[in-house]
Amino acid sequence: MAGLLGYAADRDDDSKPMLVFLMPAALLLTVGLVYPAVRTAILAFTDKTGTFNGVDNFVWMFTQPEALVTLGNTIVWVIVVPTLSTAIGLAYAVFIDKSRGERFFKSLLFMPFALSMVGASIIWKFMYAYRGPQQDQIGFVNQVIVWFGGEPQQILQNSPWNTLALILVMIWIQTGFAMVVLSASIKGVPTEQLEAAQIDGANPWQRFTNVTVPSIRPALVVVVTTISIATLKVFDIVRTMTAGNFETSVVANEMYTQAFRAGEPGRGAALALILFIMVLPIVIYNVRVLNQQKAIR
Repeated sequence: MAGLLGYAADRDDDSKPMLVFLMPAALLLTVGLVYPAVRTAILAFTDKTGTFNGVDNFVWMFTQPEALVTLGNTIVWVIVVPTLSTAIGLAYAVFIDKSRGERFFKSLLFMPFALSMVGASIIWKFMYAYRGPQQDQIGFVNQVIVWFGGEPQQILQNSPWNTLALILVMIWIQTGFAMVVLSASIKGVPTEQLEAAQIDGANPWQRFTNVTVPSIRPALVVVVTTISIATLKVFDIVRTMTAGNFETSVVANEMYTQAFRAGEPGRGAALALILFIMVLPIVIYNVRVLNQQKAIR
């Protein structure tokens, strides 16, 4: 990168001052991002002793039942969380738009997003807390179950419901972000278009699907892709609430477990590489959409 910058500076005298400012950033990028990425890619093809073992780590990833459960959980996360977070956030933004107390209702939904992942996980761990049938429940969810005549459940230990319980925490956090972005975009929809559609006889649902949604499509793309990437990288929630036990592990958590707990840095690096490959199509799609928007403008 330094060589490319120097070459550019030699070709254009006006770019030489720019080189002074770009060199520190280029150095930091190389040390902080480029070198670790290359090192991780190389490490993914080695065993715990650092010896080259070909694609054994990837074979393990796609053949062992535990690893397949981890990959399956990650896919479920990345399908359910962005879909529900965006849908709930959009519905909330539409229903409270221009209503009395709009700011108050928005702040209520946005507050979870202001929490750290660990803080939100601790809150929900208490929400799911379990005590025996003969004891008073301290977890709100189990108390509700008892009120309706049911038996308290060990929610975080019963698969696959424990994975859905963890997903609910992520939805709770991300919905506020989706609501804020989409609400701002909805307010930018020209009033004239909505009034014209109403004059043409369109009902509220038709105005929403044919006018509002197409107008806020760029914001929808940003929200879905941002939440998808955050979901693919989710680690704190799983680590704090279950540590990946009871078939709740995801790729980011398993990467940490293999690299730092099981003493298998090669497998951890392979999982990191797979995580990067899973994120890459989302990033590319987002960039393409943004470029299309720029071309239209």
